[in-house]
Amino acid sequence: MRIDVPARVTRGGAHAAAGLSPAGRRGRRRRRPRRRWVWLTAAALCAAAVAAVALFAGSAAPARMGTTVASLPYWSFGDGTATVLANRQDFSEASPFIYGLSASGQIDVQYPPDQSQVTAGIGRLRAAGLPIVPTIANMTDGSWSYPPVARILHNPALMSRHIAAIVSLADRENYAGIDIDYEGLHAGDRQAFSMFITRLAAALHAHGKILSVAVFAKTSDAGYGGQNFAQDYAAIGRAADQVRLMAYDYHWNTSAPGPIAPIGWVRSVISYARTQIPAARLVLGIPLYGYDWAGDRAANLTMQQAGQLAAQYGATVQYDTASQSPWFRYTDSSGRSHEVWFENPRSLAAKFALARQMGLGGMFLWMYGDEAPGTWPQLHRSLASSGGRPAASPTGSP
Repeated sequence: MRIDVPARVTRGGAHAAAGLSPAGRRGRRRRRPRRRWVWLTAAALCAAAVAAVALFAGSAAPARMGTTVASLPYWSFGDGTATVLANRQDFSEASPFIYGLSASGQIDVQYPPDQSQVTAGIGRLRAAGLPIVPTIANMTDGSWSYPPVARILHNPALMSRHIAAIVSLADRENYAGIDIDYEGLHAGDRQAFSMFITRLAAALHAHGKILSVAVFAKTSDAGYGGQNFAQDYAAIGRAADQVRLMAYDYHWNTSAPGPIAPIGWVRSVISYARTQIPAARLVLGIPLYGYDWAGDRAANLTMQQAGQLAAQYGATVQYDTASQSPWFRYTDSSGRSHEVWFENPRSLAAKFALARQMGLGGMFLWMYGDEAPGTWPQLHRSLASSGGRPAASPTGSP
């Protein structure tokens, strides 16, 4: 689950660098957090990711898509909670993005300056009947950090203590389960990470809790780099109740301009994932954001901000049918040329349809907030056409 305008802080989106994509680009679930983005974007961005997921028992036939999980980053928790509660009928679970790791590997609460806002928000979500499945990410003081999780993975005693601490947290706070978003792993961490997830799943299931794991998008086992290879889809899929597939950031804020989640690439990512993980456990990550490139770097945009920019500069929004992505160009008041790629209701509808066609358990919409007009109707129609919302239960539970 990042602190700039995260692409899965995300789980994520949020919301750390993954390997090189097929086009030589880095694909990531969420952009690396940068503290400076918090104050620049929090006011404009609700940043509540929505995940439509279906948890299922054992290896049963694919569940109907329709269960939704809202991921709520702590830096915009108030706005995110309000969004969820205003659309309560579309949610069955909430994943507050509020836990990180200290430098010594202890589970560390990451709150905004107003801690009471998060505490009150969780209370409101509980009162609305939403089970809470918070995210634990390998973030230390607001930045992605590899050393704490590396020590945990390669020290058996530390791993055992970490698993016990996670289960204790879930029990103590009466959480329905835990979402793990450990990013920036190395290729050599693959076996240890699989062991960690397997043991954690068994421990949580023994306490009646569920486990969700966020994974980077790839189209082969090796993927596009060490971080992709570190995640063994098959092993993770056997253990976790849901696998949140971060199929976005094909182009990102320091790449050349282009679509964030081109439909052909997303299809390839899903096709590979389905060979390793039961489709009913797969949760497709769908971006609800955009990038505004000027020179060799892009600024982060919400969907609504992208539309406002186009209107401000009189730009004509084009639609690239090959990638199923909207885009436009404009020249700012300083004479700089910009190219913007983002998502809109039409591009989202294409991804919703793809998830249904490929029999996935659900969809995860990252960076939800400041949505473009028509976004909610598209989501409503997608969920309605997918059937009801099955109850979540740990793998192997009745």
